[in-house]
Formats: sequence, structure tokens, C-alpha cells
Amino acid sequence: MEDNSPFSIRYWSEDDRPREKLILKGKSALSDAELTAILIGSGSREESAVALCQRILSSVDCNLNALGKLSLKQLTEFKGIGTAKAIAIIAALELGRRRRQHETIELKKINSSQSIFEIMQPIIGELPHEEFWVIYLNNSNKVVSKAQLSKGGITGTLVDVRLVYKTALEIGATSIILSHNHPSGTLVASDADKQITRKLKTAGENLDIKVLDHVIVTETGYFSFADEGIL
Repeated sequence: MEDNSPFSIRYWSEDDRPREKLILKGKSALSDAELTAILIGSGSREESAVALCQRILSSVDCNLNALGKLSLKQLTEFKGIGTAKAIAIIAALELGRRRRQHETIELKKINSSQSIFEIMQPIIGELPHEEFWVIYLNNSNKVVSKAQLSKGGITGTLVDVRLVYKTALEIGATSIILSHNHPSGTLVASDADKQITRKLKTAGENLDIKVLDHVIVTETGYFSFADEGIL
């Protein structure tokens, strides 16, 4: 149903309409609140869509990553945000996350631990549980494939060494990079992390497949075994 309330965007002055502002000035001219207001379309009788979105963003310190983690229930607790509007916000932020993931996938050559982080952070950096992934490379250090090897609880994962190298041989990879996340945010390699790295490195040497690095990923940073000289 079309919203005919006084706070519907169609009743705003020209300067206050985010859609028109985007057309006239471009998307970069809009604030986060204005962009979010376009998603929800209207506010409530007490406040405009932009004011409502400013209030929502203020609740997460204007952090879009934090906004993307709000649940449907948390969003609908804001007056003026029903299920449909909450879903629109969640869907838009998820598309943004996936876009970032696809952009990093295009980074085909690994030339530093930073490039590993840029590939893996959108995939595992914000998960509440641990996942162990393997990046398979050819002899030019270009990514052939990447795969989730295991998924576990917050305390750790189980890694099948045989499966790692079975896949490597099937796709013709000449080297691999290991990566897993620490949901706690701690950028320290545990004894278990070091043990599985040594185990995979030794197994790879027998097959002439090198382990180039093991990168531990968190939401905002990473720890590289190669950079720290403990590979």
C-alpha cells in the first residue's frame, strides 16, 4: 500500500528527498542514513525516514558492519521499522557483503599475507564459529580454488589432512595456503594451530606441494605464520 503520511518521502521538500538527491548529486553525496532511508521508504508519524535511520545508526555507533549484524528482531524493535523494512535493510547489507566478497575473489594472484586477508576476511572474518579453509594455487601463485575444509564450534575445528591433498592433486595445485578464523578476535597462534600447520607442511613435502602460509583471520586483522617466521 502506498504511504500517504506526511512523513513519506514524496511529501518532503526537494532538498530533503534522498532519491532525488541521489539523481541530482550522485550516490556519494548521500549519508549512510539517507541511503538507508531510501531502503525503508518512510518513517513514522513522529519522525522522518532519515531521522529514523539516523537513530538506528546511532545505536551501533554509525558502524555499518555492526548494523549488518543486527537481527530481524533487533531491527523491528525500533518504532517505525516493521518486518518488511527490516528485511530490506538486512538484504541490502548482505548484498554489500557479498559484493565485497566477489571483488576480492577477482584478486587472483597471491603476493602477500594482506592479499590473503582480503580474500578470506569477507568469508570467515565475522563468523561466530571457527572454519578452516584452504586456498589452492598454481605455480604462478594464482588461485585455482578455495574450499572450506571444516566447520566447528567456537573452540576449534577438525582438519582432515588427507582431504586437503586429495583436492590439491585433483585440481593440479602446486602450493596451498591455510586460513582459519578466531571468533574471539585473538591474533595469536595456538599450539593446536602450530601443530596442524606442521602436520600439513610435512605431508605436503612428500607430495611436492608447498604450504606457503597459514593466516589466522579476525574481523579487523590477521596473523601470518610466514610473516612471523614460524611456518
